[in-house]
Amino acid sequence: MLAVSYPDEEARAHDYTENLSEGGLFVRTEREFQVGDRVTLQLSFPQLLDPHEISAEVVRLRGEGPDAPPGVGVRIPEDRREDRDRLRALVRAAERMPRADRTYRVMLVEDNSLVAAMYTSALRRATAEGMPGLAVELVQDGGEALARLDRLPGVDLIVTDVYMPIMSGLALLERIQRHPRLARIPVVVISAGGEPERERALSLGAAFYLQKPVKYQDLVVTVRALLAHREQGRAGGRD
Repeated sequence: MLAVSYPDEEARAHDYTENLSEGGLFVRTEREFQVGDRVTLQLSFPQLLDPHEISAEVVRLRGEGPDAPPGVGVRIPEDRREDRDRLRALVRAAERMPRADRTYRVMLVEDNSLVAAMYTSALRRATAEGMPGLAVELVQDGGEALARLDRLPGVDLIVTDVYMPIMSGLALLERIQRHPRLARIPVVVISAGGEPERERALSLGAAFYLQKPVKYQDLVVTVRALLAHREQGRAGGRD
């Protein structure tokens, strides 16, 4: 899953991809397109992949359904070899997995016990299906999260809701960014809020923002990619 923006539009976008392949991809979007439209897309994964701009042709439309958001399928035209090479590089980068010989500690900050249980189940199920081991720790608000971050063992990644009692997810993120050691931990923010919450989270240093309702596969893919980036940083001596 990659973030999608549209360089030809003034408004900042926050669409995402799915079913990424070397010849094309599917973009979840509420924008209106027609089959045959040519569109310029900028694909990126914050803190993991630099933006790549490609030109694509719309080949399929999908309306909103009970289990899937609306979107469009696009392919890279045969005459755009450079764009095919860029997309191929993105696919290969997205396939990189974190090391399988260690367990990664993920802290989930969520005050809704039902939502927390569903996220935890999705991450543990991904581990059972071949993703490197994850130890998921649950805390219920930002204050409890900060107290946990003061203790060992260290946390590899944080997933936090925004609206919580005592200390919100955005306040937690702001406190984390003030601490040199904690600021290196990637943070995924999940919220039912709109564009203001997204902009605020990213400006405070969030690695990724996921809009509720979240597809569990999106959470798994995001966690996997960010852990891969963190592992590459360790290998290069940056963490």
